[in-house]
Amino acid sequence: MIGVKSYGAYIPKYRLGKETAGWGFPAEKAVANFDEDSITMAVAAGMDCLRGMDRSQVDGILYATTTAPYVEKQGAALIATALDLRRDITSADVTDVLRAGTTALKMALDAVRAGTANSMLVVASDCRMATPKGGLDRAMGDGAVALLVAKDGVVAEVEASYHITDHMLDIWRSSDESTVRNWEDRFVIEEGIFRVIPEAVSAFMAKNNLSQKDFQKVAYHSIDARRHTELAKTMKFEGDQVQDPLYSQVGNTGVAFPLMLMVAALEEAKAGDKILVVGYGDGCDVHSVKVGEGIDKIRQERRGVKKHVEAKRVLKTYDEYLRWRGMMTVAGVRRPTATGPSVSALWRETDRIIQLHGSKCRKCGYIQYPPQRVCVECHAKDEMDSVRMSDKQATVFTYSMDYLSGTTDVPLVIAVINFDGGGRMLSMMTDREIDELSVGMPVEMSFRKIRAAGGVHNYYWKSTPVRA
Repeated sequence: MIGVKSYGAYIPKYRLGKETAGWGFPAEKAVANFDEDSITMAVAAGMDCLRGMDRSQVDGILYATTTAPYVEKQGAALIATALDLRRDITSADVTDVLRAGTTALKMALDAVRAGTANSMLVVASDCRMATPKGGLDRAMGDGAVALLVAKDGVVAEVEASYHITDHMLDIWRSSDESTVRNWEDRFVIEEGIFRVIPEAVSAFMAKNNLSQKDFQKVAYHSIDARRHTELAKTMKFEGDQVQDPLYSQVGNTGVAFPLMLMVAALEEAKAGDKILVVGYGDGCDVHSVKVGEGIDKIRQERRGVKKHVEAKRVLKTYDEYLRWRGMMTVAGVRRPTATGPSVSALWRETDRIIQLHGSKCRKCGYIQYPPQRVCVECHAKDEMDSVRMSDKQATVFTYSMDYLSGTTDVPLVIAVINFDGGGRMLSMMTDREIDELSVGMPVEMSFRKIRAAGGVHNYYWKSTPVRA
């Protein structure tokens, strides 16, 4: 039996909503913070998926996105390193099409079925931009999902799949553009989504001798909330079969969208339920998923979709969102232009910067960050083992606020944090609310972008208040 062994998700803390000045739309959408992108969200979803699991058992990683930070540079390799996976694994980016998430799922299933891997991690993440305040802008949101595909310990079996490849220029973005384009609405709907998805679902049903009544939930791509409802009627699914598309809370999360709805369905499903998952973009992917035993244990241990939806903060102004995306500039402090980091230094200190490894003394067990050769507690030399700090929670020992740093999110909060089980670190804080800061506050680590300069995206770990 091959299918999903574990799942995880990540939805940014911040939302645009009816309280946001300048937004002018009642529905909410999730928006990534200024230091987040599809890489950082993929790492967060991957950490949720792998919580409590042996990461050394992961044999490969597939990163699906349409918004990769690099045009020529593999994102999967960076995500694998941040997640502290083995080096002798296979990795690939699945990009440039909205159904990349469901296609990556197929590739992972094929690899496990063929025996070339025992488990594959699929991470689908998108941070798309549209013309401000247009129809697409109101429908799109940011987020990521992760699935661990395996043949042992499966909690949701992928029973059957069907695929269509169909060239369609309905929604697209050129390599030199930052915002998504779309053709005339009627063409996009009638000749694109409403033609291809029902055709693929119908062919899937016929091939596998199934009907709509065999499925408890259906999770599928759509362009907005109204078309989502219309598409369900076209495919002859009843209202209670349709998984909530989260358009009023999160928005369409691009390549992550159908898989995120699948995870949301798994959070409510019981053993024996069947979920139909449909991805769209230059064709269609259809997967039938049967929920198995063990699903209760997994959803108790994961934040998944539901808990991330509930833990939120609505932005005060739409301008703040535009500033995060670089579409609005404001006068800042007069500082020299930032230069790119040393690539050699980034490579040399990968264990400290990307993997967030500290050192633990073999003699006395004292933990230090960054890694050291000499233990400050018992003074043993070169008696250290590497220890991963990224998945440990911590508490704030002390903190300060810098209003002159020139950061996008003023003030810059610098905190000294003490890790549970030992270890201390000086860290920047993100996703923090100034009026909620306090000594002793519980925090966790989050992989974030420091800045982009010289064509280099500089990532590091920040502390953030624990999401409820």
